[in-house]
Amino acid sequence: MEQGIEIEMVPIATQGDVQQVGPIENIGTLGVFTKELQRALLDRQIDLAVHSLKDLPTEPVPGLILASVPEREACGDALIAREAASLDELPEGAIIGTGSLRRQAQLLSVRPDLQMRDIRGNVDTRLQKLKDGQYDAIILAEAGLRRLDLAHHITQVLPKSVILPAIGQGALGIETREDDTTTRTILASLDHPETHRAVIAERALLFTLRGGCMAPVGAWGRIVEGQLLLSAVVLSYDGRKKLEASASSKPAEAAELGRQVAEQLLTAGAAELIRQSRQSKS
Repeated sequence: MEQGIEIEMVPIATQGDVQQVGPIENIGTLGVFTKELQRALLDRQIDLAVHSLKDLPTEPVPGLILASVPEREACGDALIAREAASLDELPEGAIIGTGSLRRQAQLLSVRPDLQMRDIRGNVDTRLQKLKDGQYDAIILAEAGLRRLDLAHHITQVLPKSVILPAIGQGALGIETREDDTTTRTILASLDHPETHRAVIAERALLFTLRGGCMAPVGAWGRIVEGQLLLSAVVLSYDGRKKLEASASSKPAEAAELGRQVAEQLLTAGAAELIRQSRQSKS
C-alpha cells in the first residue's frame, strides 16, 4: 500500500460465521460468507472486502468488482488422520469428516467403502472433534492450515489425481466498488496476474455449469510454460459417476477457457449429475 494511507479494519460477521452448527445447507448456500460484506461495500460502510475466493459466488453483483487476487497459497486438500499414514492406509469403513460434496464425491470415487459424516466449526473445533474420536480422519484445505500455522497436523496432502480443489481454493479475492478508481488503483499493486487468470478460468467454468459453491465440482487452473491449463471434474453425489475434462489456452483467454471446459462437461452430462447431487442433499 502507498505511504500515508490509513487503513481501518471493520469486522463483519456473516451468516456462515455466526451459524456453525449443522450442515451449511441449512442456512442456504449462496453467499453465506459474503453477502454482508458486499452489502457493506454497496452501502459505502467499507471500501474493500477480503474474501476467501472459494466462498465468493460467481454471479456478478452490479456495482462491485473483483479488483485484486493476491498470489495463491497451496490449493490442495489435506487429510488429517488419527492413526493412518495416508488415504490408502485408512481402514475399511473409516469415518471421514467433511461438509463438502466435492470432497465427499471424489473420495468415494476412489474409496467407496469410506463413511462420510458432516462436520462443522472452525479449524480448531474440527481438529478437536478428530482428537476426541468422532472421526477417523477429516479433510481440510491445505491453505487454511498453512495460514494458521497448523500444517504440522497434515497427514497427507491429497494428490490432484485423487481430488481436485474447489473453485478458487487457496486464493483470496479483494472486492471493491466498480466506480472507486482510487481503491482499485491501490489494489492493483496486490494483484498476482497468474493467480488471477487461473481463478478467472475456474470461476467461468463454475458459472457456466451453474453449479454453485456446494456442487460436486472440482477445478484446477495453473500456468505452465506460458499456457493456462484447466482441469475439471463433476461427480455424482456418491462418486460412482465421474466426468473429467481439460484444455489449455493463452492466459488472456481465461474466461473463454473456463467456458470451453464447462461445455465439454455439460455435453457429457454434467448438468444432470449436479441436479441429482442437489436432490440427494435436500
